[in-house]
Amino acid sequence: MNRYPLWKYIFIAVALLLGGLYSLPNLFGESPAIQITTAKSAGNVDPALMGEVESLLKQEKLAYETIALEKNSIKVRFSDPDTQIKAKDLVANKLGSGYVVALNLLSRSPAWLQGIGALPMYLGLDLRGGVHFLLQVDMKAAIDKAVERYSGDIRSVLREKRIAYNGVSREGQSVQVKFKDAAELAKAENEIGKNFPDLTVKEAEGSNGDKLLVATLGLQAQKRIQDFALKQNITTLHNRVNELGVAEPIIQQQGLDRIVVQLPGVQDTAKAKEILGRTATLEIRLVDEDHPIPATKNDPVPFGDELYIERNGIPVLVKKQVVLTGEYITDASPGIEQQTGQSAVHVNLDGRGARIFKQVTRENVGKRMAILLVEKGLTEVITAPVIREEIGGGRVQITGMKNVQEATDVSLLLRAGALAAPMDIVEERTVGPSMGEENIKRGVHSTLWGFTAIAIMMILYYLVMGGISVLALGVNLLLLVAVLSLLQATLTLPGLAAIALTLGMAIDANVLINERIREELRNGNSPQAAIHAGYDRAFDTILDSNVTTLIVGIMLFSFGSGPVRGFAIVHVLGILTSMFSAVLVSRGIVNLVYGHRRKLTHVAIG
Repeated sequence: MNRYPLWKYIFIAVALLLGGLYSLPNLFGESPAIQITTAKSAGNVDPALMGEVESLLKQEKLAYETIALEKNSIKVRFSDPDTQIKAKDLVANKLGSGYVVALNLLSRSPAWLQGIGALPMYLGLDLRGGVHFLLQVDMKAAIDKAVERYSGDIRSVLREKRIAYNGVSREGQSVQVKFKDAAELAKAENEIGKNFPDLTVKEAEGSNGDKLLVATLGLQAQKRIQDFALKQNITTLHNRVNELGVAEPIIQQQGLDRIVVQLPGVQDTAKAKEILGRTATLEIRLVDEDHPIPATKNDPVPFGDELYIERNGIPVLVKKQVVLTGEYITDASPGIEQQTGQSAVHVNLDGRGARIFKQVTRENVGKRMAILLVEKGLTEVITAPVIREEIGGGRVQITGMKNVQEATDVSLLLRAGALAAPMDIVEERTVGPSMGEENIKRGVHSTLWGFTAIAIMMILYYLVMGGISVLALGVNLLLLVAVLSLLQATLTLPGLAAIALTLGMAIDANVLINERIREELRNGNSPQAAIHAGYDRAFDTILDSNVTTLIVGIMLFSFGSGPVRGFAIVHVLGILTSMFSAVLVSRGIVNLVYGHRRKLTHVAIG
């Protein structure tokens, strides 16, 4: 009656074993460390560099635990944060700007646990420390940028349709096109209305008698551009942070024009700002070969041009007018240029970008085209090849990369995209690791004291059956931590509160079972029959109460954000593990204690 088949015991044993293994990494904690990577492929991360770093630390008598070369980065572990910070400053000064030396926190889990995918839970900003930023998106700049883009597109359409015009200029948040002929104006108005439905076109009279078409963005189009700018900036920030290896960042919208960024584990605020501001885009411009290049830097540059130095050291005059930008890029990947074998980046353009690029190359065969990489306000001419023929199809190959690593880095930057609108940091907050440790201690202590209080009450009130309930509750906590670790969930203070709440709610199921068994015993049933009926008849009530609570947790997850969702995730997982432990595990233990007795005369249930 109260015996499980062998497969159920095996199933429970396997669940407990896996739960123990995957919750174990959380006991080892983290080591303060520094991580050394290259800055834009200016150097190599290799065993020679690792040896140089090791010698430098030994020379300055800075004790470290381990040093290892992992995934194109060197990671050095230390025993305390003070030594970590001293080592970071020392190594950064010695290696120079060619390398990025960042503070980090690395798990102390043994390699064999990491080998089976057993990793600790990520800790949120309030538990691990880190940085919090609130960024304000410049929506006016997003509109200005869109109007500037429409200005170039209108110019391209008019040229393609061979419509004569005197000039296209941007005035504020509108585009003005000048004409001398009314017939040409009418053609242009028709083409602009057909190709750009978001623009409202009106005729006007210029100051010198020219006929004008004034194109402005409608209110709905402006709202859509602003929404896109916010979403694009969030996506770009996600891509930047993910590419640089920050674990479980929180990047989300706040209000109509603000973005919250939280980077747990990042101790270096300056490094975090660099992560947020780092983005890159391409600009394709024509080279001015009609004017001589200034002999010195102090000589004047021709009007409408800018002077840059190519990577081979040769100066080049580039026109200010941008033919194409990175906004038209849909994908970028590293590759090899077939003729020379040099590293290159293959870029795919969207439909409109492909059309513009085809037209520009067709009209400028035999001339040079400069491809510029713009990153963090700095513009660099990567290459300036001669246009041999018209290029269609929307696929562009960028040569001139120093090596494969740089081609990979540039591809990542281009895939991440440029910020659709500038952003300013309006709030900056740093949470120190010591404050995070204090929060962890308080959360763990509250959970342990709650568990202890429940255990004492259950054992005093239900005796042996209460002790079995406490064992089941411990299994519930073990499985919950294991599942959170396996899913690599981020644990925050609300998550710790959800764990404490889960323990309180999980014991309810055992209370229902124990009270049902008592009731069956009072009705005169035999102990074996009372145990069997107690579990069977309490199951429906347990299921109903947990399903209703589960629905609430799902609603919190669906409609909540930030800490509310974190609480909901832990809460929902806790309900599932408590159902397993309260019903299946506790009954398995009861069956082992009482099930083998043929003549059971008494159940120690108080």
